[in-house]
Amino acid sequence: MASICVYLGSREGRVSLFREAAEALGREIARRGHGLVYGGARIGLMGALANAAMAEGGEVIGVMPDHLVEREQAHLGLSRLIRVTNMHERKASMAAHADAFIALPGGIGTLEELFEIWTWQYLGLHDKPIGVLDTAGFYTPLLNFLDSTVTNGFLNANTRGQLLAADRPELLLEALEQRLGTP
Repeated sequence: MASICVYLGSREGRVSLFREAAEALGREIARRGHGLVYGGARIGLMGALANAAMAEGGEVIGVMPDHLVEREQAHLGLSRLIRVTNMHERKASMAAHADAFIALPGGIGTLEELFEIWTWQYLGLHDKPIGVLDTAGFYTPLLNFLDSTVTNGFLNANTRGQLLAADRPELLLEALEQRLGTP
């Protein structure tokens, strides 16, 4: 099946629903036979996602630059941990190993990764589907803002339509699979 790259926080966040959604997504990715690619940390939402996928027998690949191995507490129990020299290599490696992308709640790093991979799609550098898991309405303000960029003529409606959103892991994965052409 497909490899799903997930961008998300190395922190837990203040709402337990975020961790529960990360765990549910990890389990669902593995149950559907997909592989998981993510940032490689064992802490925060990252660790919860990876542990849940591995508990279901899923293949999990983490990608982490050397300078973050200690800071983000690299997960040493993964199927594979790819160490790279910098953030540019991290993002390129994650993209190269992925067939689709999902963003969960996170901070500026998560948002930067989401917007970069979406920009790469817009520029024709890949045609892989991208979505956000809108747990507890976390991404709703951003999605509304993006809709306003269309209304105000700064973003094409077709480009906006390429960013999928759902509030449940199984619904988002179904939408991504439909774009991938996999059941």
